[in-house]
Amino acid sequence: METKFTPWRMRYIRRDDGPDEGGCVFCGMTEEPPDHDTESLILARGERCFVVLNLFPYNTAHTMVVPYAHTADLVGLDAITAAELFALTRRCVAVISDEYHPQGFNLGMNLGSTAGAGIAEHLHMHIVPRWNGDTNFMPIIGQTKLIPEELDETYGRLRARFKAPALC
Repeated sequence: METKFTPWRMRYIRRDDGPDEGGCVFCGMTEEPPDHDTESLILARGERCFVVLNLFPYNTAHTMVVPYAHTADLVGLDAITAAELFALTRRCVAVISDEYHPQGFNLGMNLGSTAGAGIAEHLHMHIVPRWNGDTNFMPIIGQTKLIPEELDETYGRLRARFKAPALC
């Protein structure tokens, strides 16, 4: 297997999980005022949830919808927050569709570390656009994923779309 050095991921790997040791990465994002949204990659803020670009995307325009409430309990999520989470998920699909024209999407949550959640203590919905051929020989044979656009460019394109009137 080829080794790729990714020193920027160390910030994520070393993050503290417990509230006594530094807190939750998602909660930390929203502690900053909205004028710091670019640094946090926050694309939009709702009343109960926010939309953020994934810092380590599976594909270009991989976004997440995250409740402000620090919880891992989907079943216990209040109905208003759950409704906004889904409404913002729909908005993400509309915005990404309009800007990037993917042929499909993967939407989902990994609830619990056993299910694959990287940040198990704070639930979040992944919105991953998909294109025909985006799983090619590189991840299969080369075990390397290629993202053809820088995060700051993706952020700029999507942020402009989120500032425009809602498409759905």
